[in-house]
Amino acid sequence: MQINDARKSKKNHIALALVCLLLQVMASPNIGMGNGRINFALIYAGVYALSVGGRRAVVAGFFAGLLYDALSTGPFGVMSSLLTILSFALGLEERNRFIDGFVPSLSAFGVGSLLVQLFYHITLSMLGDGASMVDIVLMRVLPAYAITFVCFLPFAYYEVRKGSGTRGKHAGGKSAGLRENYYDLRNL
Repeated sequence: MQINDARKSKKNHIALALVCLLLQVMASPNIGMGNGRINFALIYAGVYALSVGGRRAVVAGFFAGLLYDALSTGPFGVMSSLLTILSFALGLEERNRFIDGFVPSLSAFGVGSLLVQLFYHITLSMLGDGASMVDIVLMRVLPAYAITFVCFLPFAYYEVRKGSGTRGKHAGGKSAGLRENYYDLRNL
C-alpha cells in the first residue's frame, strides 16, 4: 500500500529543486569530461517526472529547462522544450515509478537522457557550435550523458529507498520488497 504524505513530499521536492539548482550553478561549469558537462536540470526533471508525473512534472521540466537555458550559453528555449517533452514521456503514468525498482527507473531515465543530450547537441551544431557529427557524439553527447547518468544514480537510489518504506513489512522477513507480489497474478 502506498501512503501519500503531501506535505512531506512537497518538502522533499523543494529540497531536490534547491540542491539541483545549487549544483547546476556551482558544480556543473567546473566538472566535465571532454566537452560534456553535468546537466542537473535534466536530473531534476527526470527525478520529478519519475516520482510525481502528470502535469506538475511537465511544468517542473519546463522551468528546469528555462533555468538551464538562462545559465548556459546555448540558445534560449531548446533545453526547456526538450525537458518538457522528457517530463511528459517519463511522467505519463502519473505515479511514482521508483516504486517499481531501481533498474526500471534507471533505464527509463537513461534512454530519455541520451535522447535529450543528443537532440540538444545536434541543435547546437545546426546553429554553428560543432564541427562534425563525430565530434558531437564522441566529445559532447557521450561524456555529458555518462556524467549526468552517474550523477543521477544517488538521486534515484534515494527515491527508491524512500519509496520502499511504503510497501509494508512481512512478519518474519526484513522487508516486503519483491516477495510481497510474488504470487500476485493481477500484474501479468
